[in-house]
Amino acid sequence: MEKVPKFYETWHFGDTKKLSNELVESVRIGQKTATSALVWELEAKGEKLPSVEDIVVVTNWKGDPSCIIEITETKVRPFSEIDERFAFDYGEGDRTLKWWNRAMWDYYSEVCRKVGLEPSTNMPISCQRFRLLYKQEKRGNASSNYQAVPS
Repeated sequence: MEKVPKFYETWHFGDTKKLSNELVESVRIGQKTATSALVWELEAKGEKLPSVEDIVVVTNWKGDPSCIIEITETKVRPFSEIDERFAFDYGEGDRTLKWWNRAMWDYYSEVCRKVGLEPSTNMPISCQRFRLLYKQEKRGNASSNYQAVPS
């Protein structure tokens, strides 16, 4: 008997159509295995912090399911304490800490502005690692069933 997840949700990566669709594909091929969120934004929206064993149905920009992931690790860290390994597993840009710091500073600075806070190197970042459980099989332009991904 399969274990029933304690929590699941649906979301997409990225804040534009192009980025969202690129990132979901990088998850599907195993390049992206980590993500993050600004804790202050989650609090402002009344959303819970991700937890280990949470299940996420990841969609493309249009909202079509593309894959299912399980959160395997969560840790809240100050922005300044993100390390090279996390930046690499984030799977974006050139996968360096330098790229992550620059790109995510710009992104989280805008998020801070939206929630009325000032960005700082101590702003709390919810860092999550995940594993791919299933990915939607694609045949031509149509999608079919989910395919389990070997552990």
